[in-house]
Amino acid sequence: KREDTQPVFSFKIRGAYNKMAHLTKEELDKGVVACSAGNHAQGVALSARMLGCRAVIVMPLATPSIKVNAVRTHGGSTVEVRLFGNNYDEAAAEAYRLKDEECMSMIHPFDDPYVIAGQGTIGMEVLKACVSRPLDVIFVCCGGGGMLAGIAAYVKRVRPTVRVIG
Repeated sequence: KREDTQPVFSFKIRGAYNKMAHLTKEELDKGVVACSAGNHAQGVALSARMLGCRAVIVMPLATPSIKVNAVRTHGGSTVEVRLFGNNYDEAAAEAYRLKDEECMSMIHPFDDPYVIAGQGTIGMEVLKACVSRPLDVIFVCCGGGGMLAGIAAYVKRVRPTVRVIG
């Protein structure tokens, strides 16, 4: 399934938007924070603009300028990019500090049930495309595991005989 046709050229928009769309108005009013050096950051930025909430995206200092600029473009005036730390772990620690100190909602790239469910909509689309055709196996790329978990959960619920391999 081609995910490069998404507005941010990645499946990450699915999880970010689903998580943010499930936040309460009060949570959205406090803003969201995320740590990413790429596609997840762009998904959170575009989702923040679409939902009209403030987002702080923490990116490591070495993040390529093309990624930083893409986040700024997708988020517009709703998004602040903070370059922090020499690696992802240092940037993530800063994001969690902001979450705690400013009472913001953390939008994790994969370790969240709403993010997993959003990314799992890929499985729904694959099954809809194959409704009248046999389907034995779906192969899923796996990084953090959110997309794999979401696709597997949906597919196994709807068509349990289909194998999902990550």
